[in-house]
Amino acid sequence: MDKLLSEVQADLAENKTAYIQSKPTEPQNNLQTIQFVHLPDTKSDVFVNKLLADVQADILAKDAAVALQKQEELTQEKIRQEKLQAKQREALQKPAKQWLAKLDPLSSEGLWFERFAESYPHKLAAAIDYLQTNS
Repeated sequence: MDKLLSEVQADLAENKTAYIQSKPTEPQNNLQTIQFVHLPDTKSDVFVNKLLADVQADILAKDAAVALQKQEELTQEKIRQEKLQAKQREALQKPAKQWLAKLDPLSSEGLWFERFAESYPHKLAAAIDYLQTNS
């Protein structure tokens, strides 16, 4: 058994030595260098490139027009909402004046309203907001 083991180890050492000696020290590069050559554009390539640039410019112009239209619509909607809100506040002025005239300043609601109205320039504006939220 020992004899067989020593033979296998000897064979392994021989093969290893033969492999190391036959192995090249520098890797060989068998790949050929690829060179890219730029061919001048043909007339059809120039035409296609110009056509693509024109299409891209048209798309960008249309996108800008759509964005501008949306912005204008948003601005108009905001103005419409502000006008509607002003109209609603105007309609609440008379009821707010009547409510203020009837309000007892010493009642719990009157005391609460006095405190509520402190952050407003005048009591009528506070009364309009109060009536608007409670309507």
